Amino acid sequence: MVRPKKHLGQHFLKDDSISERIASALNPSGNYLNALEIGPGTGALTKFLLAREDIHTQCMEVDVESIAYLNQHYADLKVHDLDFLKADLKGIMGEQPFAVVGNFPYNISSQILFRVVEYKHQIPEVVGMFQKEVAERIAEKPGTKKYGIISVLIQAYYDIEYLFTVHEHVFDPPPKVKSGVIRLTRNNVEQLPCDERLFKLVVKQAFNQRRKTLRNSLRSLMNPEQLKNEIFNARPEVLSIDQFIELTQWASANR
Repeated sequence: MVRPKKHLGQHFLKDDSISERIASALNPSGNYLNALEIGPGTGALTKFLLAREDIHTQCMEVDVESIAYLNQHYADLKVHDLDFLKADLKGIMGEQPFAVVGNFPYNISSQILFRVVEYKHQIPEVVGMFQKEVAERIAEKPGTKKYGIISVLIQAYYDIEYLFTVHEHVFDPPPKVKSGVIRLTRNNVEQLPCDERLFKLVVKQAFNQRRKTLRNSLRSLMNPEQLKNEIFNARPEVLSIDQFIELTQWASANR
């Protein structure tokens, strides 16, 4: 018997129809053959991934009880006793592209996506379950309060689709919030046409003071002449990714 552990953010999915929908949402299209499931728990999603003949699935788990259960019930499954946030993914998956999939622990779900971005050239697709509010923020377009740092930094490299909402009662134990399943598909941007580290700084600094205009929040990164541009009258939630790239190019020139 595997007990869900609060400190690991475990909520075991008990509705097979939802697990099947998540597994079927992966769409290799010739881009990859391998998938890496994060935090499989007792294999609610794993069994449907393993049933897909077009994908070879491995998984990564840190819970000792879950690892023992998976090894006992899925003899052909490669289980990596590793933390996804710290693991050498190239050492594990080789040079081949692979998808990332999972009912992600909510307490590290955003960190999982930022880790994905580090391997963006090797990860063409992600299908995952998140806290609904987080899933909506990731998928949000400019112009709303939900659009923020994670929206810009992930959408710079991935197209996002919000697939469906999952209610609390299908988990053990039930979380206090609804969940959302999204799909990330790698776009055609090989590298941003700007300093990518500075891009992150610009985005974070803008949204960390999101009630202020860009003229105030980005003052330390720009020269006075740049700040005369009309764009600096705006607040960050109305800017597109291309506009954030343009701001980064200006900040880089100023440096």
